[in-house]
Amino acid sequence: MSNDTILVIRGGAIGDFILTLPVLAALRKRFPGGRIEVLGVPRIAQLAERAGLADAVHNLEERRFAPFFGACGAEAGEAEAVVRGGSLVLSFIHDPERVFETNWTRVSGARWIRGPHRPSDLDSVHASDQLLRPLECLGISSADAVPRMNLALEAAPGPIRELGAWCREHRALAAHPGSGSALKNWPEPSWAALLERCVAQTDLGVLLVGGEAEGDRLNRLAARLPSARLRRAEGLPLGELGAVLSCCGQFIGHDSGITHLAAAVGVPVLALWGPSVVEVWRPRGDRVRVLRHPLGLPAITVESVMEPLAAARD
Repeated sequence: MSNDTILVIRGGAIGDFILTLPVLAALRKRFPGGRIEVLGVPRIAQLAERAGLADAVHNLEERRFAPFFGACGAEAGEAEAVVRGGSLVLSFIHDPERVFETNWTRVSGARWIRGPHRPSDLDSVHASDQLLRPLECLGISSADAVPRMNLALEAAPGPIRELGAWCREHRALAAHPGSGSALKNWPEPSWAALLERCVAQTDLGVLLVGGEAEGDRLNRLAARLPSARLRRAEGLPLGELGAVLSCCGQFIGHDSGITHLAAAVGVPVLALWGPSVVEVWRPRGDRVRVLRHPLGLPAITVESVMEPLAAARD
């Protein structure tokens, strides 16, 4: 790291990180000659590096950073290149007693700016706007609060490029029938009915998206669809998944990090929304639509989902 390096510390899940991308974009715009590094969860934070919003990513969970979480103080040690290298730190980690901050600034001498670990549900302001607020002390205001990423398919391995090409050719509907919570999921029978109807009434391909924990659900849904109209994207690195999603005609999912990823790469998104505060946590973008029902997710009908999907194709 060099003296003009800005370090952004951000843990959390996929959606949390994607909603922090406008912070990185605003810093890049404000300090075009500076170097931006991220200390976080590499499998997630590497999205920023791949999108050109960060120059390097460090693993917050590595042993060399553990002493900074302790009340007994810390020395730079093996983390010296990261700790002493930057002049500005913008932190979004959970540090209520400011232990990490105290240890870090004592060793590094860097300017420290605190941001919210988790945006407030009590604030009617969207999470990405709340995350941008700490930048005001740097003279950054009116920044674009919409997460945006250009994840080029050409940079992906051959099989991923082939999958993206298939999605583009078949104007694929990408469907992610899972999330981090069962309370946020539309019932599986509704998903099955929706996908069967899409195959019967359109010529679209279907891309089933999921992680390892969603494999059984994807297997059951895939068994109901013709193989020629179906592809699967399971457990892909997020950068590769984002590149594939950018080739799809539409995306449908829940309140999840993958839905935020789809919105950030610009694909038309229909988010089936559950109990989260929509004003704070909805995915952002001109091509995003959120569908809710006063009685909850199970009350959303297949017909009410088909209508916005059809409108997005027109």
